[in-house]
Amino acid sequence: MSISSAKKGRHSTMSVEEEVEVLRERVKYLSRIKASLEKDLDYYRKEIEKLMSPPHIEAVVLEVLSDGRVVVKSTTGPNLIVNVAGNVDKAKLKPGAVVALNSRGSTIVEVLPGRTDPLVKAMEVIERPGVTFKDIGGLQEQIRELYEVVVLPLIKPNLFKEIGIEPPKGVLLHGPPGTGKTMLAKAVASETNAVFIRVVASEFVNKFIGEGARIVREVFRYARSRAPAIIFIDEIDAIGSRRVEMGTSGDREVQRTLLQLLAEIDGFDPLSNVKVIAATNRLDLLDPALLRPGRFDRIIEVPLPDRRGRLEILKILSKKARIREDVDLEYIARMTEGMSGAELKAVVTEAGYMAIRDGRIEISMEDLVAAVEKVKNRVRTRRFSGMTTI
Repeated sequence: MSISSAKKGRHSTMSVEEEVEVLRERVKYLSRIKASLEKDLDYYRKEIEKLMSPPHIEAVVLEVLSDGRVVVKSTTGPNLIVNVAGNVDKAKLKPGAVVALNSRGSTIVEVLPGRTDPLVKAMEVIERPGVTFKDIGGLQEQIRELYEVVVLPLIKPNLFKEIGIEPPKGVLLHGPPGTGKTMLAKAVASETNAVFIRVVASEFVNKFIGEGARIVREVFRYARSRAPAIIFIDEIDAIGSRRVEMGTSGDREVQRTLLQLLAEIDGFDPLSNVKVIAATNRLDLLDPALLRPGRFDRIIEVPLPDRRGRLEILKILSKKARIREDVDLEYIARMTEGMSGAELKAVVTEAGYMAIRDGRIEISMEDLVAAVEKVKNRVRTRRFSGMTTI
């Protein structure tokens, strides 16, 4: 063999070895790609199974039978007697537990963790209102009663234990519109560190049978779990009106909601550090069962302010609005006979607009006098139109 042919063979052998090494690296790379694709395929296969699988039905356990079956109240309506899947922890199946039912066989497949209805969570006032008792004029007696009944038991509970009395559970505020009922509730929220839950009574009313009563139970259960807490029910006459013998199915549903509210305020489960404040413009419409002692122990009237009260309200409003020092607020208080706190605020706002139209940054006496007449005319028109439409 010649020297040139030997060199050529050695070069050829090295090329084959390098090629084998390249192929090995290629195989490793393709193996990794294959593993990644198989993982993706498995993921998407599971996602398709989720999309194709029927949804589960939420239900509440009512009773566990001796044979191992369970009586549940499904969210679709009826009570069901169902079996339990083998992988479910039977120790967690207690009355009140929330479970998931297989929609095909109506079998309990999972015990769901405890949760609070999002609607109820949304009722909690997270940010404290910027209103204090100092911002409310003409209602000193009402403020004193609210402080004694609601605020004091929450901040000094041992005081009532030492003296041996049980503080009232609920307070009902009643009076004409615009007199400060909601403002008093806001001030209570600011004065305490308690959880404040605000609900308009009409939110309890639902077209589904039993749903209103369930929301009432959820609100009070949530308040107990977050105690100390205050539940403020505005416009309670929406569900608290007098019960009648005959009525539509909607009326009967409202009555069921009222009965649940009565049971929660004065039932077997103690409210302890939960206080209830309710407000209404129509005390005469409320069911007597709501007003008896043990439920709303204090019924506080929030009337239209007298002359002294109107003067206090105007002084509070003048701290925020730029009113000239020579304005006679005493005279304005006499002019506004029969006006509510909300209407007095409207007077100051209207006077501010008049000053802005004239290019001024201070409210004058003339602005306030003209604003009083304008608001009075507006109130008379509203009351007259309200009477003619009845």
